[in-house]
Amino acid sequence: MPVIVGVKFRNNSKLYYFDPKDMEFSVGEKVIVETTRGVEYATIAQKNTEVKDEDIKGELKPIIRKADYKDDKQAKDNLQKEEKAYKTCLNKIEKHNLNMKLINAEYTFDKQKVIFNFTADGRVDFRELVKDLAAELRTRIELHQVYEKDDVILRGAMGMCGRECCCISCPNVCDKSSVKMAKNQNMSLNPTKINGMCGKLMCCLRFENDFYVEMLKKMPKVNAVVQTKDGDAKVLSADLLREYITASVQIEDSIVEKRYNIGEFKLLNKANQSEEDDDSSDELVDNSEDKS
Repeated sequence: MPVIVGVKFRNNSKLYYFDPKDMEFSVGEKVIVETTRGVEYATIAQKNTEVKDEDIKGELKPIIRKADYKDDKQAKDNLQKEEKAYKTCLNKIEKHNLNMKLINAEYTFDKQKVIFNFTADGRVDFRELVKDLAAELRTRIELHQVYEKDDVILRGAMGMCGRECCCISCPNVCDKSSVKMAKNQNMSLNPTKINGMCGKLMCCLRFENDFYVEMLKKMPKVNAVVQTKDGDAKVLSADLLREYITASVQIEDSIVEKRYNIGEFKLLNKANQSEEDDDSSDELVDNSEDKS
């Protein structure tokens, strides 16, 4: 079976796979690799691992070599140059009065190009900005407009749970979330409650969604009538996590509220079964609250 290693690049928490070329690597080692942007400095995040042929998509590029002292020094020098480039770009943006927010500046390892990432509400004419930057920094210039989520990934951020945002800590498993998932989990649709730092729906909404979808198939709707050992009962609420319902039932001459676990009640009509919400929209419209 083929062997791969996983590497991560600075300002990018995503894992990329390369061919180790008969070299052994351990997590944390610095390496030099060939990418579409050119030669880059990276960190081993996954040691040599055997995988199946069908798990490899496309051609794996090889690790060029392990980084040496000169490579480490050049990487540090690049960091210092990036600070200067960032400040220079901020001044030029102000000079040209451009409506854009600069996120970072990043030199390629060989210093042949500096890349500026920014966010903006619309298209930005930065042709004059590029000319000024090229004249002052004396290198090739690229400006990339990115989304707010990319801003969070590049800068780093903590979620409302107190942990690093999911798109940073586990980018390879963060699929798109939807309002439907929030509804399945009976969450408030207030954007300040279910939107992440990037202003979009939180990635973590999807982590427990499969559980809620399965539980909704087993639970009755509120106001549905179920059959219990005490007789027919009207459902007042359903706790999907604890897997029980609260229902009102007549016992002798009194109407009482009782809890019934799954298996202790039976639906009288399948139409009264809870269903996964059909609204799969990813956008929220709420004029009563400020969006986060």
